[in-house]
Amino acid sequence: MAPPVKHIIERIEPNPTPQVQTVCIDEDQAGQRLDNFLLRQLKGVPKTHVYRIIRSGEVRINKGRASADTRLAAGDTVRLPPVRVSERAENKAQAMVELASQATARTPVKQFALLHEDDHMLVVDKPAGVAVHGGSGVSFGVIEQLRMSRPQSKFLELVHRLDRETSGILLVAKKRSALNKLQDQFRQRETGKTYLALVLGAWPAKRKVLDKPLHKYVLTNADGTEGERRVKVVAKDDPDGMPSLTLVKVRATGGYAGQHYSLLEVTIKTGRTHQIRVHLAAEGMPIVGDDKYGNFEHNKQLARAPEGQGLKRMFLHAWQFQCDHPATAERMQLESPLPNELAHFLQHIMPDACQIPEK
Repeated sequence: MAPPVKHIIERIEPNPTPQVQTVCIDEDQAGQRLDNFLLRQLKGVPKTHVYRIIRSGEVRINKGRASADTRLAAGDTVRLPPVRVSERAENKAQAMVELASQATARTPVKQFALLHEDDHMLVVDKPAGVAVHGGSGVSFGVIEQLRMSRPQSKFLELVHRLDRETSGILLVAKKRSALNKLQDQFRQRETGKTYLALVLGAWPAKRKVLDKPLHKYVLTNADGTEGERRVKVVAKDDPDGMPSLTLVKVRATGGYAGQHYSLLEVTIKTGRTHQIRVHLAAEGMPIVGDDKYGNFEHNKQLARAPEGQGLKRMFLHAWQFQCDHPATAERMQLESPLPNELAHFLQHIMPDACQIPEK
């Protein structure tokens, strides 16, 4: 039987009779700016109106006026004035409730393998083909599925993201304090993230550092509308280029049916969209199975190959991760075994490659 969606409904169901509310800030909410707290608390209220009620003094902290950048502390009481959600937001909220109910009735909520869990965080072993969150045609991603399967959890938020077709380690915070501390580590580059990627071609062992800037852009559809987002390498002096640093180490090389392959350990020092995929493709050796930046003809051949000899997904896996625990500060070392479909394909094309634990 599918878990209830009551907790989702409670989060987004509009309040038909606006009234004054008083919220007591707990440890999970502490540390936020007042404006960010209100934007989360007052779903559907226009951003301009949120700032207006702050400036007018209608929002109070411990009965006193406060500015938008005031940091909340545990134990603070915040007065929220009566606000009315727009009709459009209410309609959207109701549609989300109905969609959640229908989806849950049709299929059971997915259960994801966990690599670690405690009172502050959980680490999901994300499978390929599952988005980390809803949007862009996806109703429910990993985070929505986790919330639906854990109705008792008051707080579950993604710490970072993985591409839909990338498998492996994904961190989820169970407390706001944990979310803030982990995201601070990401921003300060204190985490370690290493992926396994299989590319077409023989990667030169001396090519260890890729530091080309990246730029995001949007494709244009045939009808003139905006299409999918893409990323490309740009010149060092491009004003739109974002600094991007990727470190590459060759783990194994091999060949099969006239095609050279290289298994790479890839460590990213910046977290740009599609960074690994674009950096490797820009070197002329795209990731096997990449449907955006890869060798499309080769991908088709692998997809049509007999079972055990082909591959129907991108060979990119978030393999190892290091961070300081958000509560104890103890250094954590996490590792996700290579998914079976990747391990079996690797064994097929590189039977002598060094062994990597698989699921």
